[in-house]
Amino acid sequence: MTSPASPWHPGAGPLPVFAPQGEFDYGTVPWLQDQIDTAVNGHGGVILDAGGITFIDSTVLTLILATHQRTHLRIANLPPRLAQVFGVYGIDDVLNLYPTVDAARTA
Repeated sequence: MTSPASPWHPGAGPLPVFAPQGEFDYGTVPWLQDQIDTAVNGHGGVILDAGGITFIDSTVLTLILATHQRTHLRIANLPPRLAQVFGVYGIDDVLNLYPTVDAARTA
C-alpha cells in the first residue's frame, strides 16, 4: 500500500475528504477502517476521494458497502477501472457516487 503522509483534505463542507493513494487489499482493511471510523465518529460521514486508488479487492468492497450501510458515505473521482468493478457487482447503483469532490460536498 502506498499512502500520502496525510490522506485527508480540508473540506469546505461538513464531511471530511479521505483520499487514500495506491493499492488496497485484505492487509490494508484495518488501516482503512480506522481512517473511516475516525471520520464517521467526528463528522457523521466521509467523502472518499477514490481518484488515487489503483486497486481494491473484495475485502475493500465489503468495507465500502458496510460503511455505506452504517453511515453517510459519498464516493468521488471513481477511476474508470474501479467504476467497471463497481458496475460488474452492481454496486454502482447502490452507492452515492459523484464525479468530483466538489459535487460530493454540495450533494
